[in-house]
Amino acid sequence: MAKLSDLIISHPEVDSFDELKRLVAHAGESGEMFMEFDVKPDYRNTPKKWEWVLEAAFTRGVHYGD
Repeated sequence: MAKLSDLIISHPEVDSFDELKRLVAHAGESGEMFMEFDVKPDYRNTPKKWEWVLEAAFTRGVHYGD
């Protein structure tokens, strides 16, 4: 199981919600079965329904939202 906090900590170069969404999508495509959204992303452009957006990206993969 991947944790959102671990992804954020291990990728300090990510500085926007859109970049985080791509990172979460990649985690889903690379074989992770579950994602725990244990922290709220603290980016300026984080939407109110950020959990739904990240869940969809994790489930649908890197081409989600293209």
